[in-house]
Amino acid sequence: MDYKKLPDHSRVWIYQSSRTLSEKEVEEIKEYGTTFIENWATHGTDLVAAFEVFYQRFIVLFADESQIKASGCSIDSSVKFVKDVQHAYQVDLFDRLSIAFRTNGKIDSLRMNDFQNALDQNNLNEKTIVFNNLVQTKGEFESSWEVPIKESWHARMLS
Repeated sequence: MDYKKLPDHSRVWIYQSSRTLSEKEVEEIKEYGTTFIENWATHGTDLVAAFEVFYQRFIVLFADESQIKASGCSIDSSVKFVKDVQHAYQVDLFDRLSIAFRTNGKIDSLRMNDFQNALDQNNLNEKTIVFNNLVQTKGEFESSWEVPIKESWHARMLS
């Protein structure tokens, strides 16, 4: 299913890759992700869900929980899916201390302390686009995932 067809209140899980994935890797991950989504269930009931890879860097799962909530077991199965991808492609998808940002049309990431240093040295500024992987819903994803630092939680790092 196309994630755009899901309601704005749909839940979102974002996994940021430690490196840019190749086009071939993205295609393979999309195939695997589609199979996972088609079989993703909670207590035996299929979840209305979607899967996408954005910018060859982010794996994103969406689930419409208006009919049935994702259970602990279904969330565990999604984490297993992501861990399988992580292992198969030798990437880190669970590093929450790495901040992704866009400069000169390129997506890069830095560890939080290096990101702070880049801000302090004016290599990045309040207008730099960051990826706020803490968004919780599809609506937030569409409005607040890619935003200037000054409009994200990252603003607290500005001097």
